[in-house]
Parts: sequence; C-alpha cells; structure tokens
Amino acid sequence: MREPQEIIQAPLITEKGSALGETTHQVLFRVRPDANKIEVKKAVETLFKVKVVKVRMIRYLGKIRRVGRNTGRLSQWKKAYVTLKEGDKIDFFGGA
Repeated sequence: MREPQEIIQAPLITEKGSALGETTHQVLFRVRPDANKIEVKKAVETLFKVKVVKVRMIRYLGKIRRVGRNTGRLSQWKKAYVTLKEGDKIDFFGGA
C-alpha cells in the first residue's frame, strides 16, 4: 500500500474546478497514473479528514512535442474528480 502523499500529487486549481466546488461539492486532484479510485478515496479521506462520496477519474495521454528534429512525449497523468459529503469542505488557501 502506498502512502497518501504518493497517490495525490497536487490539487488542480482552475476556473472549472472552482465552479464545481461551489455547486456540486467536488474537488479536482492530479493523481498518479497508476492510482485507482479506491486508493484516491482513502488518500483524500486520510489527508484532509473529510468523507468522500464518489470518485471519477480521467486519464490524459502525453502529447508529442517537437524541438527541431527531435521528438519526445510528455508524461501521461490522471485527474480525479472527488465528490465530498454535504457539509464537508477542503480549503486549499487557508481561509483567505
């Protein structure tokens, strides 16, 4: 079993994520590409002391980038939509 800090890489602070947080009590996280829904749920519950109702995940493939003649690929990553229980909230900015 991996540590919760290894599974959740960073919160995604975007306009869409902020709107989802206000209306549907969802929070967006960038997670490891090999993480599953159960691991993400347990990690969020232990790190932030909230109750998770549902987790949805999206996988993003790495784009191909070119510099001159050389081509490479950006790394793939996953985004997790975590739905929190009514009344629970995660505050990333410390009440600011």
